Amino acid sequence: MKWVKATKVQWYSFLAAMPLIDLGINHILFGDRLFHDPKIWLISFPLIWLIGLAGWYFHVLNGQWAERKYPEISQSAGRILMKCLVVFLVMTPAAVLIVFIYEVFHVLDYKIGQGDLEKCVLAGFAVNLIFLTLWEAIYIMEKNRESLAEKEILKQMSLQQEFEVLKSQVNPHFLFNCFNTLSSLIAEDAVKAEAFLDELSKVYRYLLRNNETGLSTLQNELRFIRSYFGLLKTRHGEAVQFQIETDKRYDNYLVPSLSLQLLVENAVKHNVLSKNIPLTIEIFTTAGNRLVINNNLQRRTVKGVSNRIGLENIKAKYELLKQKGFEVMEDSKNFTVVLPLIWNNGMDNKWINLQTNKDKMNSNPLN
Repeated sequence: MKWVKATKVQWYSFLAAMPLIDLGINHILFGDRLFHDPKIWLISFPLIWLIGLAGWYFHVLNGQWAERKYPEISQSAGRILMKCLVVFLVMTPAAVLIVFIYEVFHVLDYKIGQGDLEKCVLAGFAVNLIFLTLWEAIYIMEKNRESLAEKEILKQMSLQQEFEVLKSQVNPHFLFNCFNTLSSLIAEDAVKAEAFLDELSKVYRYLLRNNETGLSTLQNELRFIRSYFGLLKTRHGEAVQFQIETDKRYDNYLVPSLSLQLLVENAVKHNVLSKNIPLTIEIFTTAGNRLVINNNLQRRTVKGVSNRIGLENIKAKYELLKQKGFEVMEDSKNFTVVLPLIWNNGMDNKWINLQTNKDKMNSNPLN
């Protein structure tokens, strides 16, 4: 059996409360005799102390269970009610046990008096309630501190994401390639040039609208990535191939905004693009609400180490949302990222600011 470890605060509260409870119960049982009979101090105090220790440890177990079951500050009422209920349920049998032992075994010639049992229960409950309040106050303070720390982390991540998005929006290399491609198309094929310009405008419109959005629907992300694919396809031709096969039932599920663009961009950036051996990027859904982004590996020879800030940002967002299942897998042939699809229950997420503007939610961001 694995023992649950009590916190320092719980130990300190026990050491502070138990002498008061011990003194109060012994005074209820023996009255003023407590102050001139050393046997009470030698026998009764240790006995009540041991019973109190067992009851306190049960409080520790219950407290940690209640904090796991009702961990959020918004669930404080349920957590406090559970703790108070257990304090009462523990103190009552503990008081009965003490009075029963003393009466049956004539401990120190004790004879039960009127109201002894009720007084013992009330004394123990009152002191326990004081320290239970202390535990709960400290727990709420720690949760608030954790919340502030996590929000600060998310703020830094959001700033990093906005910075990266802004860089991509004004990336001179990207713009130069796009305009160079557009210039060539205008001279060669006006229809293709118009289509390319249309896709480019959709991409930038989506980037501008979503650089501050924490989560987006899979449907919107896929619509955007198809436009982004269109730009890459026009630039690289048969050297890059795309396959998208997703189940329509996941359209309204959520993923971190611009995560697909980041993963596709990384694949193009870090792999050789060749007509003979094209880079193939696959996006598909699997059972268990999972979105898989996979590409074949044909690494470029580059100096330095690949920057994984983007992947770490996506991972950290899932962790803050308490969503499990984010995976990055790599072997000699493939690089794969698995994104958990988040059920869209229509509620604002407490860590990531969802799009709440109806026009944004209902409109097609790529039209």
